[in-house]
Amino acid sequence: MRIAHFGHSCILVELHGKKVLFDPGTFSHGFEGITDLDAIAVTHQHPDHIDPNRIQALLAANPNARLLSDPQTAQQRGEPWEAVHAGNVVTLGGLQITGGGGRHAVIHPEIPVIDNTVFQLGTPDDPAQLVHPGDSLWVPPVPVGVLALPASAPWMRISEAVDYLRAVSPRTAFPIHFGIIQPEAQGIYFGRLSEMRPTTTEFTVIQPEDHQDF
Repeated sequence: MRIAHFGHSCILVELHGKKVLFDPGTFSHGFEGITDLDAIAVTHQHPDHIDPNRIQALLAANPNARLLSDPQTAQQRGEPWEAVHAGNVVTLGGLQITGGGGRHAVIHPEIPVIDNTVFQLGTPDDPAQLVHPGDSLWVPPVPVGVLALPASAPWMRISEAVDYLRAVSPRTAFPIHFGIIQPEAQGIYFGRLSEMRPTTTEFTVIQPEDHQDF
């Protein structure tokens, strides 16, 4: 597996011969020139996860990519976007994509909760080799290989990020969703997550517009 990080929640995952780009949003940069994608997956409708000003150019550059998203985003954008509900399974050659979760984390009781699909990539025998939770703290019911871990958000305290990391207990975790953290302060968050991770979990950081093999 190869993962490239384009800032915030936008990652490119190459797994089982397929390339899937997640959450090309407003806080992410460098994804604009990517081509030959097999799928573009959007966890939910917020602009930091799907940039309305750049998404059409990305789609035009990848006319054969399947467009997968939470149900509300699929309804808003229309065909050819496909709604992926919790429990749905999408097959791309040898890659299996399974939907999980279903709802965005609560930001405030007065703000309506929207759809959020957690995407799990893998195979039928090992369905969660990579998990991208979007803005959710949903815990997959199967062992997780690599977790894209939300590090900071208006809906989350760092204690919740630590508890989520411990609950999932993946083999490896790397932080996403830190576009709202000043670069000088990122070490505070990453340090706490690294120090307080499960002993069986490796914690690593993929810098924006860099990649790492797993």
